[in-house]
Amino acid sequence: MAAQFGRRLRRGATTTAVAAVAVAALAASQGPGAVLASDGGGTGGDQPAAGSTPSDDPAATGNSPYYTDLPPLVSPNKPGTSTNLPITGSAQSGIPASVLAAYKKAERSLADTDAACRLPWQLLAAIGKVESGQARGGRVDANGTTFSPILGPVLNGQGFAMIKDTDNGAYDGDSTHDRAVGPMQFIPSTWATWGQDGNDDGRKDPNNIYDAALAAGRYLCAGSRDLAVAADLDRAVLSYNHSNEYLRTVRSWFDYYKRGTHEVPDGSGVVPPPLGGGTDPSPNPGTSPTPTPTPPPSPRPGLKGPSTPSKPSTPSTPSKPGGGSTSPEPAPKPNPAQTLGAVENAGTSKLTATAGGAFAERIKVRAKNSLGGPLAKVSVTFTIAGDTDARFEGGKSAVTLATGADGTVTAPVLHAGEKTGRFTVRAIATGRSLPAVPYTATVTARQADAIARTGDKALTAAPGAEFADTVAVKATYRGAVASGVAVTATMITDGDTPVENDKGPYFKDADGNTVRTLTDLKTGADGTLTLPKIYADDTTGTYRLRLTTEGGATVVIELDVEAPAA
Repeated sequence: MAAQFGRRLRRGATTTAVAAVAVAALAASQGPGAVLASDGGGTGGDQPAAGSTPSDDPAATGNSPYYTDLPPLVSPNKPGTSTNLPITGSAQSGIPASVLAAYKKAERSLADTDAACRLPWQLLAAIGKVESGQARGGRVDANGTTFSPILGPVLNGQGFAMIKDTDNGAYDGDSTHDRAVGPMQFIPSTWATWGQDGNDDGRKDPNNIYDAALAAGRYLCAGSRDLAVAADLDRAVLSYNHSNEYLRTVRSWFDYYKRGTHEVPDGSGVVPPPLGGGTDPSPNPGTSPTPTPTPPPSPRPGLKGPSTPSKPSTPSTPSKPGGGSTSPEPAPKPNPAQTLGAVENAGTSKLTATAGGAFAERIKVRAKNSLGGPLAKVSVTFTIAGDTDARFEGGKSAVTLATGADGTVTAPVLHAGEKTGRFTVRAIATGRSLPAVPYTATVTARQADAIARTGDKALTAAPGAEFADTVAVKATYRGAVASGVAVTATMITDGDTPVENDKGPYFKDADGNTVRTLTDLKTGADGTLTLPKIYADDTTGTYRLRLTTEGGATVVIELDVEAPAA
């Protein structure tokens, strides 16, 4: 199977028949789980199933080529079970360690943020196998990034889809047309929307298996899908690539991996040959792969190309296991009561919080069906946008949750950071084209309604000397300690409308220059603030130091400059 993987099967009757035989064998060993809920009868392999994404949508991969080889028709060789299974089965069921870890990590992440989706990691493994041969046999570094970019063919309409450049070549190196990128083969425009940081390194890299696996998981879960339901799983796979042949191939690997798999070292997995004009990084050191004839790439489903084989006048129809033939079934009409019509604000009012505090109001969204009634199990993603360090509970900048029976869903508690000002939280039906629901949030500076000096000792200095005692104050808000409150200190003149004094006591800046106003001062965790050293010039007299807090609290402290006694 290792040498066979990557060999394109002939489309048309041959492909359908081979796929049907494989699926039938899998179904015989696993029962109903292998049946394609949305297959539509399996008549040609390239008609989208009922409920799938419309075919004019470019899909996650842009409908770029994929490997159509099917898994062995025997159970995987689970460690600790039989040792007599063919080597082919053992090799194909092995998944490179980092790749397997990425799939399982994505499953755990989605279980936390979108539990209603019930994403199985074996589905990611099946798609990863079909798209890139598990990152070309697990040729990734310690962080999960492929040693060389995995690029699909140029999507220039010559045998494949026509997708003009959307990323200026940033991901695929092509500034004219797009190419599918990475082990999960995202086109750049889709990655721009769905890209994730799955390994927490601060980057969203389509060539990193952790990032790509998490992005693929979120894409598959879009639209409130429950992947434990066969029809939803089929729709998710078809949204990834609009082809029933693709669905059958992924389903076959999915069922194969569900029956068992095992971990193999990175770089030791089955390495597929080049596919449809994509890049083929040099093989691992020490390996000598046997050359395999590579037939010209077949055109993608529904796209015309120069080498499109003519269809037989009477298409063959695969037989169901146990006899009998299938026939296409009409697509079911959408049920208005189960069709998402709109997403709206469910009563959230003004969002305000003090820096470092929690927003008292929580963001709430309502999903309505086409009849205006509540719609449950709609996946809604809340995303914080703008220049802010505010975060949802748990330090997250985006969370995905599903609506309840009343059609509403409430975001986690929103916590303000230290950055003040306005930012936006957007709520959107995940994977839908409906407009986002925006919420404006405001973070105000920490405030104090009272400030007082902590000591009462007279503050004196001789002309030209420094004050021996420091000035310390404490700020409070409604009687409680006010930490992190901004304070301004100014040497002021006397009179009803004081201004900054140009003589008398002063501070020094970092360069030793004389300054009589200090800003960017803040109280500590206990609400106190100790001012820098204060110096006296040669003019004697009584002077005034004013301290003002964010919130308007003020205290005035006297400073005496007098000559020492004779």
